Amino acid sequence: MTVQADWKRLLDEEIKKDYYIQLLEWVKSEYRHKQIFPKKDDVFNALVYTSYENTKTVILGQDPYPNIGQGMGLSFSVNVGVPFPKSLQNIFKELQSDLGCQIPQHGSLKKWADQGVLLLNTSLTVEAGKPNSHQNKGWEIFTDRIISLVNEKSDPVVFILWGNNARSKKNLITNSQHLIIESAHPSPLSASRGFFGSKPFSRTNNFLISKNRVPIDWQID
Repeated sequence: MTVQADWKRLLDEEIKKDYYIQLLEWVKSEYRHKQIFPKKDDVFNALVYTSYENTKTVILGQDPYPNIGQGMGLSFSVNVGVPFPKSLQNIFKELQSDLGCQIPQHGSLKKWADQGVLLLNTSLTVEAGKPNSHQNKGWEIFTDRIISLVNEKSDPVVFILWGNNARSKKNLITNSQHLIIESAHPSPLSASRGFFGSKPFSRTNNFLISKNRVPIDWQID
């Protein structure tokens, strides 16, 4: 893993465990025989762009987008030039409603990651056209460990949990100094049932400011 040095150190024991070694072998085989997203070099991008030390917000996704060109290793994000998936469209609509941000020209959320927003999917790979196809293969054990490590941070962190999959991780967040923001998922199936109007971006910034932390500039240029 070519990830941030602090993540590498913190996960050193985890990647030596049997489940993880077996998971990687299985994933390598999947890449050889099927179309898997994101590209191999992008699988760990959440830990490449956002260091452990710099993490001050976590946005949990389920698994990478399963369509060609979409998944790029950051939850809910797509590469520049790729049309917005519906969930991302709704995220940008809520961002505009919440903070008055302009709808961006592209869907890359790398700017958020660079500021300390850990954009983590609970499964880090997926088969083309088959959402959730890599669930229960071992990724969740690995990403639960990441969530638990962030929970152990001594500085306050905001955990944004959208939808049932993300909300199921709430039991890992036991440190009372952190803030949990939870709502329905931004997908078209559920966004109108509590995602729209939940104001996660302003609530995150208000909390960070109250803890003397630098707020996130959510505007994607």
